[in-house]
Amino acid sequence: MDPLEKSEIYLLAASALIVILACVGAFSIWDSMAVEIGKHGWIALGLGTFFSLLVGGCLLVPMFLSSSGSHDDRDGPFRK
Repeated sequence: MDPLEKSEIYLLAASALIVILACVGAFSIWDSMAVEIGKHGWIALGLGTFFSLLVGGCLLVPMFLSSSGSHDDRDGPFRK
């Protein structure tokens, strides 16, 4: 395993900073609106997040299996 280069470290730090700033901004905007979410709202938010990640993961699995199994390298009758 190669150690990280300086450019990769800078890219990782910049990405982390952007994510942190986005979360702080979202929280401050949410807090300034004084919105109250009930128990059912939190349940809906949690279930929606969970199933969105589940569907996204299930759609990524065939892509990785296809590329690792060399299914993309086969020649079909319509490829030139």
